[in-house]
Amino acid sequence: MNYSKLVGAGITVCLAAGAGFFALTAQAQSKELNLYNWSNYIPPELLKTFEKETGIKVTLDVYDSNESLLAKLKAGATGYDVIVPSDYMVKIMQDEKLLEPINTTKFSQWKNVQNFSQKPPFDPNRVYSAPYMWGVTGFTYDSARVPGGKLADSWKSFFEPPAALKGQIAVLNEANDLLSAASYYLGLKQCITDPKDAEKILALLEKQKPFVATYNSDGTIERMQAGEVIMHQQWNGAAHRTREKLKTAVFVYPKEGLPFWNDNFAVPIGAKNKANAVKFIQWMMEPKNIAVASNFTGYNNSIAGSSAFFDADMKTDPAVTTPAALTARFRPNQICSQASTALRDRVWTKLKK
Repeated sequence: MNYSKLVGAGITVCLAAGAGFFALTAQAQSKELNLYNWSNYIPPELLKTFEKETGIKVTLDVYDSNESLLAKLKAGATGYDVIVPSDYMVKIMQDEKLLEPINTTKFSQWKNVQNFSQKPPFDPNRVYSAPYMWGVTGFTYDSARVPGGKLADSWKSFFEPPAALKGQIAVLNEANDLLSAASYYLGLKQCITDPKDAEKILALLEKQKPFVATYNSDGTIERMQAGEVIMHQQWNGAAHRTREKLKTAVFVYPKEGLPFWNDNFAVPIGAKNKANAVKFIQWMMEPKNIAVASNFTGYNNSIAGSSAFFDADMKTDPAVTTPAALTARFRPNQICSQASTALRDRVWTKLKK
């Protein structure tokens, strides 16, 4: 309807301004936040604390891999306000135009971010991401159930295990973690470009397959504690939590090198509650708040001062506080070229078919 013909141009302007006001008011009154996170990766009580302090209700949905997250967003999912991609996936999502700029360096809590996380290669100016947890991917075994009670600190124990472990190994359903580990064991670069190297990796993983009970990133802690498998490729925080009930669990830092990663908060393009998302991310950068998450997940974070609030067992468990002599084995995730990524994707697809 053309209101200007009925009541004049002046009233039209007022109506338009009023509509804008009401739209802004509705946006300002939004008290919702939709968080899409890895499973079992943030304590429910922490979300409840955030809700009490801000009045913003958090709805949590979960995924089990970076690839699942990417596929969901590329398929057009628009219901999420905060996501938690790993380092290399942040770069991929930037390139795919899937992230909103949040300019983390302008946050008042930016002063809390430790130096090593301030200029990461995947987002050097921290335009699209803020740090969450960091850790490494090795493997855990039950020393009470392996031959001789001990295995070598090598990926050989995982990829070419003793015959007694046939059908008793669980592998993460994470292409990057598995393919990177295989590359290190074979003495190859993480970002392979030669099809012959891809064939070597695939051959190794196919050889391991009879020993694999499942490819699954969910329930790694419970699976080990219940004795469903004897060995599990695991993130070190999960290994820490496994030992809470399975005291014979041993986390291994393979001598050939192991993936060093960091997960990040980001806001997907088109988020309906971006202001609330930014508020949540800033809130999580407070030392006391992020420490609660670290105590739950078993992982370190990048926020200075948070370790003062860590539980005592976090500080003494070698799965969390890595012995200094072993930190040289960390291999930071690299940003692979499109050609390398495509080659690795083919290996993963063939393995899982």
